Amino acid sequence: MFHIETDEENELALDVESLYRKYGPMVLRRCRQLLENEAHAVEAMQDVFVNLLEKRDSLEDQGLSSLLYTMATNICLNIIRSHRRKSADSLDEQEGVLERIAVLEEPEQGIIANMMLNRIFDRHPESTRTIATLHLHDGYTLEDTARAVGMSVSGVRKRLRQLKAQVNELEGRV
Repeated sequence: MFHIETDEENELALDVESLYRKYGPMVLRRCRQLLENEAHAVEAMQDVFVNLLEKRDSLEDQGLSSLLYTMATNICLNIIRSHRRKSADSLDEQEGVLERIAVLEEPEQGIIANMMLNRIFDRHPESTRTIATLHLHDGYTLEDTARAVGMSVSGVRKRLRQLKAQVNELEGRV
């Protein structure tokens, strides 16, 4: 749980736990209103209070409801933008061979698909397979994927572009 902390000057930092109890319902309502998805709204609300926790030493105990409302709005808008971008990226990235492999039902087709995936991924670092799985299969955003593998978003994009180029090259040969 959150607790009151003091800084070097012995001034009280914000008590994030009491702010969570007091303003949490308001922040959650705002997140629900913008995201229209309970799980995403709860996650966004938690992000608001994590951000508050990280910045608690530099904030004053004035106008916090407005600050939290604005933080919730900004975090939700970022989530919405990220999902839109991810949806557009996913449609482009998942076309072709990788999409067909994902929906195979026949066992012998699965063996061929597995061989093809091994051929695709053997030229790439193991983290590329992880990136592709997280982003293309599990639906992680580029930002979440980058965080999970410890890379920058541009590094993840570059790996996905390289992977797509190789898939397109192989698809042209098939």
